[in-house]
Amino acid sequence: MLAPTASLFDQSALTDRAERLVKAARAAGADAADAVAVHSLSLGIEVRDGAVEESESAESDDLGLRVLVGRRQAVVSTNDMAGDGSAALAERAVAMARAAPEDKYAGLADASLLAHRFPDLDLIDRDLPTVAQLETMARAAEQAGMAVKGVSKSGGASASAGIGGMVLVTSHGFSGAYLGSRHGVSMTAIAGDGTGMERDYDYSSVLHASDLESPSKIGRTAGERAVERVNPRKVATRKVPVVFDPRVAGSLVSHLASAANGASVARKTSFLREKMGAQLFAGGIRIIDDPLRKRGLRSHPFDGEGVVGKKLALIDDGILRSWLLDCATARELSLTTTGHAQRGVSSSPSPGASNLHLEGGTLSPEALIADIADGFYVTDLIGSGVNMVTGDYSRGASGFWIENGKRTFPVSEVTIAGHLLDIFRTMTPANDLEFRYGTNAPTLRLEGLTVAGQ
Repeated sequence: MLAPTASLFDQSALTDRAERLVKAARAAGADAADAVAVHSLSLGIEVRDGAVEESESAESDDLGLRVLVGRRQAVVSTNDMAGDGSAALAERAVAMARAAPEDKYAGLADASLLAHRFPDLDLIDRDLPTVAQLETMARAAEQAGMAVKGVSKSGGASASAGIGGMVLVTSHGFSGAYLGSRHGVSMTAIAGDGTGMERDYDYSSVLHASDLESPSKIGRTAGERAVERVNPRKVATRKVPVVFDPRVAGSLVSHLASAANGASVARKTSFLREKMGAQLFAGGIRIIDDPLRKRGLRSHPFDGEGVVGKKLALIDDGILRSWLLDCATARELSLTTTGHAQRGVSSSPSPGASNLHLEGGTLSPEALIADIADGFYVTDLIGSGVNMVTGDYSRGASGFWIENGKRTFPVSEVTIAGHLLDIFRTMTPANDLEFRYGTNAPTLRLEGLTVAGQ
């Protein structure tokens, strides 16, 4: 492992620089200001056919300053950490703000909403692998994939690690910082030959190396998935039950979150804008956003405005209960922020989800499809044919046909289509929820979608 150094995990220098920026902004005439600093370090190796194809190492620190003059705001950013140009940067930001149009919803978070205690979310693994260890992992994943009978080529395997974190300082007294680590391994396998080649993949991404799935398992799963897809058939267009595998089921939760984003609601670009309090799903279904989940891939102790994080039910008992809000969108909608502000160094805050999941049901995946005489099991989605203004849904898909309650032959080059409100209303979750991604869902059964094939 790389020997941990104090500078690698010490954010005090970034905090000091952010504090100086905020003070300089006030001195330059800003009524309020906040500064965000982002630290990142990453290592990555990619191998193909037993040889290292790419090796990457990167480290950066970036700073952003937002200033408010009345209800006018501006954001400037820099990656110059060597000198102290705080005064010049702040003066430029204040001049930009004075020339900006007024935004009556702009402003810092209410002081009463700020986080004062930061829970230990177990986000950082201080033992980072060396480049040589990453290479060993990537090679092991590729070798395991190539060892699967029927795999003809490697699409490449990779291993990576890194850390990233944020510092936030505001002119009304907030100062906070956090760091998180990331470890990953992936493999893509190709089966078949000529024009009949099919590819599939698997990957694992976690905060702590001890939670990472073994490279050999990742490679083997990628190979087995690719072989299963060989010799796909076409199917005739029809309406049938459609079942989403967990690795694609989270996409439907993401669509819900996008439509429940306060910015989209305020702009009237969400098909859910008039649906607050409506029964969108069957009773008992819950969709949760939890920024405080320990070791969650998107966990953080405070949001991009310093607001305390909390577990939030977007959907409870099938009913839409909340939007995802930052302070500005909350003011525009005459609501209170839900603590979901996200931001980079060069932009003002905007709302977004953290760790999202749809809670599991009571049926096993096998029981969920047992009564399907004719249906489609989706393992991969292609394209982005989702209209968030109208809710119309149409995406390319591949997977396996279901006959008499069993997955049978592979299917590709089809389109599944419907409306998200109908998809939500007919959704039945299985009991196989696992927390593998930023957005998670169990196997999901949907009724009456159109599968467009031949």
